[in-house]
Parts: sequence; structure tokens; C-alpha cells
Amino acid sequence: MIIAETKPAIHRIAVLAVALVVLVLVGRAMGQDIKKVADVVAGGPEGPSSLLDLTIKGGPVMIPIGLCSVLAVGFALERLISLRRKKIMPEDFLPGLKEVFNGADDSDKGVEFCQARPCAISSVLKAGIDRLAQGVGAIEKAVEDAGAREVDKMKRSLRPLSVIATISPLLGLLGTVYGMIGAFQSASAMGVGKADTLATGIYEALVTTAAGLTLAIPVLVVYQIFCAHVDKLVDRMDDQALDFLEYAAYGKGAPRAVAVPASE
Repeated sequence: MIIAETKPAIHRIAVLAVALVVLVLVGRAMGQDIKKVADVVAGGPEGPSSLLDLTIKGGPVMIPIGLCSVLAVGFALERLISLRRKKIMPEDFLPGLKEVFNGADDSDKGVEFCQARPCAISSVLKAGIDRLAQGVGAIEKAVEDAGAREVDKMKRSLRPLSVIATISPLLGLLGTVYGMIGAFQSASAMGVGKADTLATGIYEALVTTAAGLTLAIPVLVVYQIFCAHVDKLVDRMDDQALDFLEYAAYGKGAPRAVAVPASE
């Protein structure tokens, strides 16, 4: 059981690590490729020698892009910790609740149990316990409303990653536009015989677009991974909420699903 529960967490950590490594490797490769292009265009070995040089030559727009990359890593790590299944719905929560709660007479014990173990599933089931005196329909409605709020919290916490994945390419494009304007202005001031100056200015301007895309692609992948994980958590929360509704209605005599053999 422990091994089975650990595998999804290890899988998510591995995917995030791969995404971050890809971000670094693509950035380094981008710097090396642009350097080669610069050498050819400029007709010599002169050009940026590292990704840091390219970042500096990318202009002020590289500052918000770099800030977005730091924020993306921070948000991804924070969500990786916060969206672990054992923090959203611990495996021992529902069995423990059933031990102290067996109908409306034990509602106070059930509420105390939920309050002592704050998590998403405890908030959902506590809302149902608070409506025990109003019947199964009221319990179901309270559980659905509380569940919707918890799901919204989990999905809302992913929005920063979506925003970063959206604005990073736009920031890169903005930096390229400004860089192109500056390159053409410099070429115009130096005369038509300075094509190498124009070419150098253009490749430096394109650095910001490459940086924006390099950041946006892995962040978007991580965002989609988290969205799929949240959807899976929601399905499991629904299962536990349904189990609780049956238990609240029938107590310890709640019916249990019986496996039906598949017809041949």
C-alpha cells in the first residue's frame, strides 16, 4: 500500500525535475546556437561567450522573464508539496472519522475530529456533519458546495503557472520588437554599409523571444500535469464523499459495493 501511494508522488517529482532540467539545457543550447550564428554573421569569432552574456544583451525585458522563471520554479515546488494526496485526503481520515462518528448523536465528535485534522476532505465532510439534522438531501447539498469550494481553491492556486506560461512569450516578443527598433535605428545612423551591425542587433533582439518560449513551454507542461493531478484528486474526493453520505444515512450498516463478475 505504501509503495503504491509513493509511486504517483515519485512520478510527479520526476516529471517536474525533467521539465526543469530541460529548461536549463535548452537555455544553454540556445546560447551556444545563437553564438554560432553570431560568429557567422559577424564574420569572426566575436560574439557572446555564454548564456549570461546573451541574457545581458537581451535588454531590460530579460529581467521580468528571469523573474518569471524564478516564480515558476517556486510555484511548481510549492504546488508539488501542497497537492500531495496525503495533505488533501489522508488515507486514515475516513476510517478514523467512522470510528468516532455514528449518526447525529456523534455529530460533535465528528466535527471535533475534522477540526483537529484540517485538510480538503475534512472541510468537505465537516460541512455534511453540520447538516445532519436536516436530512440526507441537506447533507448532500452541503458536501457538494464545500467540495466545489475546495476544488476551486486547488485550481485557483495553479493560475500563476498558467499566467507565467502565457505572458512569457509575450514579454519575449515585446523585447524583440524593441530590440529590432533599436537595431534598425543603429543601422540607419551608420549607413547602408553596416549590414553586420544590423544582423548583430537582430540576433540579439531575438534572444528575448527564445528566452520567453524556453520558459513558457516547460511551465505549460507542468501546469497541465498539475491540472490532471487535481482532477484525479477531485474524483477521489467524490468517492470518499459518497462513502460518507452512505455512512451518514445508514450508519455502521451502510451498504458496501459488491464486485460483480464480468460476464463472459
